[in-house]
Amino acid sequence: MSITVVGSIAYDSVKTPFGSRERMLGGAATHFALAASFFDRVHVVGQVGEDFAERDLAVLATRGTDITDVRRVPGGETFFWAGEYGWDLNTRETLETRLGVFADFRPELSPAARASEVLFLANIQPSLQREVLEQCAPKFVALDSMNLWIETAHEELVEVISKVDCVILNDAELRELTRRPNLIAAARELLALGPTMVVAKQGEYGAALIAGESFFSLPAYPLEQVIDPTGAGDTFAGGLLGYLARHLSRVGEEAIRRQAMAYGTALASFNVEGFGTERMVGLTPGEIHRRVDTLRRASSFDAPALDLTLAS
Repeated sequence: MSITVVGSIAYDSVKTPFGSRERMLGGAATHFALAASFFDRVHVVGQVGEDFAERDLAVLATRGTDITDVRRVPGGETFFWAGEYGWDLNTRETLETRLGVFADFRPELSPAARASEVLFLANIQPSLQREVLEQCAPKFVALDSMNLWIETAHEELVEVISKVDCVILNDAELRELTRRPNLIAAARELLALGPTMVVAKQGEYGAALIAGESFFSLPAYPLEQVIDPTGAGDTFAGGLLGYLARHLSRVGEEAIRRQAMAYGTALASFNVEGFGTERMVGLTPGEIHRRVDTLRRASSFDAPALDLTLAS
């Protein structure tokens, strides 16, 4: 099996209460690939400028990730974002955005990228997501988006959603997209369009998965300190999709979907322990497995039968 991700590769300048970094490697495709590469071969489709450093290409290629489809545009500037997080890291202010070569990004997939069994359409314009889908025929497709496309390209986004298997949005985006105030009702509405599962990212509170009539919720991994939440959602998606890709023939099983949620959650917890990609590059499988086991123990309990009849 292999996984293709189409999305942004960027430089981020970030300030949090715990420090700051200038022009660190980021972008949705980057964070996704670093997580998914623990499970399978990843093909990254993206576009960078002439300013993109070779050392950062090497980081992107960690664990054998294929960067053949990362196109460098001569004379162009790599997508750049700068932001500052509030004291509790739940709010952030965008200080600067320069799209650079990302403004003219038109994904063209190589034969290897088109042949992947699993495809992740990261947060790009719905029209581009549709163009990518027209280039390949994967067995499983997941999609991410944002409030900008919900507000400016609603019909296009709904059309693309009807063609994918999994939608991954935060809970506020799910409500805005469907105009339903209740998370479960919003997810059910999206499932009616065609996807088989909806995943709601809930930040420090974890994530929820709705598939058919089933509902599963997992808390975030308990951390005493979070350094930088940038890219956590894409890291979560990389772990989730990576695990599903490894077990693609059983993706319809509830147990497999729950295990995928656990691995996505564990990987996201490592991402936020450092700035940008710092923590993910040197991460080991043993560390991941230990955190998944901690999540398993923290979220399970026995419920023996109890006579609830009040004594008269």
